[in-house]
Amino acid sequence: MNTRNRIRNVHPGYNSILVSFDPLISNHSELEKFIRGLLQQNEDIHIQNRIVEIPTCYGGEFGSDLDEVSHRCGLAANDVIRLHSSAEYIVYFLGFSPGFPYLGGLPPELSVPRLSVPRTRVPTGSVAIAGKQAGVYPVSSPGGWRIIGRTPLKLFEPSKEPPTLLQIGDYVKFVPITETEFQNMSIA
Repeated sequence: MNTRNRIRNVHPGYNSILVSFDPLISNHSELEKFIRGLLQQNEDIHIQNRIVEIPTCYGGEFGSDLDEVSHRCGLAANDVIRLHSSAEYIVYFLGFSPGFPYLGGLPPELSVPRLSVPRTRVPTGSVAIAGKQAGVYPVSSPGGWRIIGRTPLKLFEPSKEPPTLLQIGDYVKFVPITETEFQNMSIA
């Protein structure tokens, strides 16, 4: 089976994979047989996951919801920062906008609901949390997660290959930085 013509897109989720295909070229049973064969062939492949550090300036103009998160969680703002930056996250999948990482591993003490009314504009690089997840807005977009910081890193650059800094399976560590460090990294 020539997958180049048959499979149009593969998009993983938390516990599923969406495989889009051309029904004029293939059918469900042929595709399922092909995919099961690939999975059996690749049982022993072990992927070396990267650890990517995300420098993050927390609070103030960079994290407009830090105080609200602190209040909701019954923690001091410094404790929210400490908990958030001491966790190790895993990129479960990318979606919503190009390169937006859905990160598992948020400490349960920081679980807060999404905003009841999403913002019409969240700045590029905003580090945010909602429910049991963390994420980083790679481009300016609408969004309903609570913003606790911002990174100067570019998570999405269409001219690069791959265009996204983070990949599914990567581990992420948030590293607190000062406003001066943020400005210096933004200039570089």
